[in-house]
Amino acid sequence: MKQSFYAKLDQKDRYILKCCYFVFAVNGIFGMGLGSLLPLLSKAYGLSNTLSGALLSAHQVGSLAAGFAAGMLPIYLGRKKTIIFFCSFVILGFLMMILTGSPVLLILAFLFTGLSRGGVSNFNNAVVNEVSNSSPAALNILHSIFAIGALTAPFLFILSTRIAGERGWKLAASVIIVLCLCAIFLFSRAKIEDRVKEKTKQKTSYAFLTQRHFWIASGILFFYLCSEAAINGWLVKYFIDSNIMSIQYAQMLASLLWTVILAGRLICAYFGSRVSKKILLLVTGIGTAAFYLLLLSTQHLAVITLAIAGLGFSMAGIYPITIASTGATIKKYPMAMGVLLIIGGIGAILMPGITGALSDAFGIFAGMSAIVAAIVLMVVCIIFNLMLKKQEDQKSARL
Repeated sequence: MKQSFYAKLDQKDRYILKCCYFVFAVNGIFGMGLGSLLPLLSKAYGLSNTLSGALLSAHQVGSLAAGFAAGMLPIYLGRKKTIIFFCSFVILGFLMMILTGSPVLLILAFLFTGLSRGGVSNFNNAVVNEVSNSSPAALNILHSIFAIGALTAPFLFILSTRIAGERGWKLAASVIIVLCLCAIFLFSRAKIEDRVKEKTKQKTSYAFLTQRHFWIASGILFFYLCSEAAINGWLVKYFIDSNIMSIQYAQMLASLLWTVILAGRLICAYFGSRVSKKILLLVTGIGTAAFYLLLLSTQHLAVITLAIAGLGFSMAGIYPITIASTGATIKKYPMAMGVLLIIGGIGAILMPGITGALSDAFGIFAGMSAIVAAIVLMVVCIIFNLMLKKQEDQKSARL
């Protein structure tokens, strides 16, 4: 019988793994809980939709910036101090939200939560990969735990609102702060070694920038993250502002979205090696467009619930399949992954702000309708991707 990756670990590495899993669950709770928090925060401080969008964009800016900082900080602080440093930002961010309604400080607070989310994500992926000896099972569990944290977040806000009424969001924020303090305490006891990689002269090539399939993949990722960030951030507020449903039901649907995304990713992982990535990408892209249009076209709760389930299931595989489809380029050119993530990150930064600005100018429905454009452009990029693949196959057949 084959021994599991966990059984092979010593006590020290098992403890580090448990710490990483715990903090990633917390990452999921506060990262995806911002969509449930936003309407409550907006009501408490009287925020405009433009400012609300700017808060979500600031979170994405922090997350992208953390990707760069996470590579540098361990050299100066060591890995243990780096993860504690990143965890402290979310504590600071939520404390600022609780204590002040100042627009500038709120933007800074959301920036801090993004720094924490991005830094923890980068650290956890690297450490779990190292500790588990690059076990796919260990990394799949890590990302499943993030999704579990994400789908738990709305329930935290629902429960907190029932306990403390309109101040419930402050109770939920306090719970997140306590969880982050627990994560800092757990990591402070971990024996995480600082390993300095030997510097080897490696020629950096940007030849991938001349490849059409790289730019098409970048387009898919850009427009997908545009839509994902805006949907996750604005969905609950859209339902509430449009008087379609109660805040509790809207938060339940946010949880359903992440439940289905988790299930969809597991199913895509299973079928990924059995079905063409290009076809799977096309099906999931068209599914995302169809279910999102269905979501906007109705106010019937049963239909909306069905649309949310279909939307989450369709969205689930787009990101990992796109990354997997460019695997050969990423392997050949080390810089390709970084450029791909930066392009996608810019999409995640822009769309929540655009949605907020349009919501203030023309109404919340107009803001949410703008996401349709991002999804349609994503599908166009997927079709171009499929056409390019056919051209390459025909060219290979003639040779």
